[in-house]
Amino acid sequence: MSTPQTPSRKLFIQMSGTPGSGKSTLARLLGRALGGVVIDHDVLRSAFLEPSTRLAFEQAAKHAYRLQSTLAQDLMEQGGVAGIIMDSPCNFREVLDQGAARARQHGYESWYVECRVQDAELLDRRLRGRVRPMASQRSGIDRPPAGAVAPAARGAAAVVGEDKIEGDGDRETFGRWMKNPCRPEENVVVVDSTGDPEMLRDYVLERILG
Repeated sequence: MSTPQTPSRKLFIQMSGTPGSGKSTLARLLGRALGGVVIDHDVLRSAFLEPSTRLAFEQAAKHAYRLQSTLAQDLMEQGGVAGIIMDSPCNFREVLDQGAARARQHGYESWYVECRVQDAELLDRRLRGRVRPMASQRSGIDRPPAGAVAPAARGAAAVVGEDKIEGDGDRETFGRWMKNPCRPEENVVVVDSTGDPEMLRDYVLERILG
């Protein structure tokens, strides 16, 4: 599917998955295929971690989710966007419920797309392979985001205020996250994101668009 599609209905897609599971890659492929807009949680969160703003890491996460939701609502109210893709870890029931409620309010069909990688070592290799991770992104399962490390203690990698939605950096936390994701009850698509991203995109589109 190399050309954009215009679905007969408006779509709100909430991505989900652990860091390194391929959410952003798949979100962008879906956005291009649908002629939609991707709202990236890491971009917003990292902006709140810039030196000029420099919020605490946990506060930056809360502000990023709030702004992400506000931007999605504004796009829905504009009415000209066929697809809105929320690219975030999405491990809070509140995030799912609010997004689905807002989608219904504005005539959007809500879908949940979860990227699954069951191999912690593969996740770690993917995270360590990031060329220029943003301030909110991990560079390894045991490597906290730069924005979560106190500037005066970077040599000791002291984590300050890192919220539990990202995990606390140990493999046990990642394991629990992989086994117990937060899912809605309907319109769920789960993919093994160790596969080819373009094939995963086509599979998701087939499930959603029929």
